[in-house]
Amino acid sequence: MDDTIAAISTPIGEGGIAIIRVSGLNALAVADSIFQTRDGRVSEFPTHTLHFGTIGRNGEMIDQVMLGVMRAPRTYTKEDTIEINCHGGVLTARKILALCLQSGARLAEPGEFTKRAFLNGRLDLTQAEAVMDLIRAKSDRAHSAAVHELEGHLSAKINQAREKLITILAHIEAHIDFPEE
Repeated sequence: MDDTIAAISTPIGEGGIAIIRVSGLNALAVADSIFQTRDGRVSEFPTHTLHFGTIGRNGEMIDQVMLGVMRAPRTYTKEDTIEINCHGGVLTARKILALCLQSGARLAEPGEFTKRAFLNGRLDLTQAEAVMDLIRAKSDRAHSAAVHELEGHLSAKINQAREKLITILAHIEAHIDFPEE
C-alpha cells in the first residue's frame, strides 16, 4: 500500500480520449517528472484542478493532455491521485503508461484502485463488489441493482441486522449469566 500504482483506466482501443490513472504516495512526483506546463509543477497545483500541458521526457513529446490533480483524502482511493486525459489510441496511452512506470509507479493489478478504496475505508465490501457489478451490468435492472449497492443500501440493511443480532446476543448472554433476573 506504500507504493504508487498506475494503469490505463479506459478500455483499450481507439477513441477520443484515454485516461491513465496514477495513485499513491508518489503520484504527484511521477506527474512532475513527465508533465510539462506553463502553470508550474504538479506537486504545487491545488487539489481537484485540471491543467493543460504535454507529456514526455528528454525533449520528446508524446501527447498534449489534460492532467487532473486530486489530493488525499478527497479521492477514490483516499490517496494522492492524478488522471491523465490523453488522445485515445492504444499506442499513445501505452507510451504514457510506460513513462509513469519508468518514473516510479508500478502497474496496478486488476481492481487494485477499488481494493485501495476498500482498504482505506472509502468503500465497504459490498460497495467494492458493486463496482464490478456496475462495470459488468448488461441490463437496466442489473445497473440499478449495482447503483443501489454502491450507494450503501445493502450495507445499511446488513448493519441493521447485525445490530439486532448483537442486541439479541446480549440478552441471551445476560439471561445465561443472570437466570434469576
